[in-house]
Amino acid sequence: MRGENKRSVIVGIFVFVGIAILVAGVLTLGGQQKKFVKAIQLKAVFDDIGGLQEGNNIWFSGVKIGTVRKINFYGDAQVEIEMNVEEEVVEFIRKDSKATISSDGLIGNKIIVIYGGTTLAPAVEDGDRLESVMPLDTDQMMETLQVNNENLVEITGNLKNLTSKLAEGEGMVGAALTDSLLAENFRAIVNNLNQASINSNRMINELKSFTAKLNQEGNLFNELVTDTTMVSEMKQTLVSLNTAAENAQKMTSELSTVTEKFNSTDNSVGMLLNDPELAETLRSTLQNADSASYNLNRGMDALEYTWPFNKGFKRKKKAEEKENN
Repeated sequence: MRGENKRSVIVGIFVFVGIAILVAGVLTLGGQQKKFVKAIQLKAVFDDIGGLQEGNNIWFSGVKIGTVRKINFYGDAQVEIEMNVEEEVVEFIRKDSKATISSDGLIGNKIIVIYGGTTLAPAVEDGDRLESVMPLDTDQMMETLQVNNENLVEITGNLKNLTSKLAEGEGMVGAALTDSLLAENFRAIVNNLNQASINSNRMINELKSFTAKLNQEGNLFNELVTDTTMVSEMKQTLVSLNTAAENAQKMTSELSTVTEKFNSTDNSVGMLLNDPELAETLRSTLQNADSASYNLNRGMDALEYTWPFNKGFKRKKKAEEKENN
């Protein structure tokens, strides 16, 4: 009898411990699932939930604030998520907040993250629908990474080929890296360019100094640019030079006409210059005149010794001698 009572006590203890464990587990799970706290329901519609399940957590600013209550199909091919959110954090979630799907860690369970919202918008209420933002698709990210990896491998191979060619001296760049003579020529070109740059800078400075001197007062160029009176006088001088040039051109034209007449035989001067017969006749006439004057002089000399004029010449000679004395 005593053994049966002992066995009953032990069984009762195990049953009590089991019930206690069951109650503790229910309370623990209920606490994690927010079953025993006051909550409101919020909704969000996604095109793809990516494996999200009922009971997954909802986070706001890094704090767990609720769980996924229910998943329903919505419209043609969308999914509506009903969320239980603790009532005590409702005042911090605004109507313009957004909801997106993320992961609890790198490979953890799917969660819903509520973020954003401004103080200008009022707090959410039971049954409100938040704007949803589609998360990055991990499959697309992996495909993109795979493509980038293939491109990187190709770029690495091309870079390897390029560096090997450069090391072997192929191409212009390779020759420049390996050929010492080409390097010297390139260095000489760079030095020449540097010298040209120095010369150009010096020329620019000299030109700047020259222009500064031109802008000084009293300079001819400065007066030409700033003195309106000199400009007017120069204009008048240019007009006078233009008139003189026109007159010279006119005189040249008239002189050309005169020379043309001199070359013609229809006038006296032209005949004197161009008619050989008239020239010969004029020459003969001059010779005859010269011969006549010579004979006249001889006749006058002979006339001094003739008897009728002898006394007259003697008197003239005595008178001249008297005046000279």
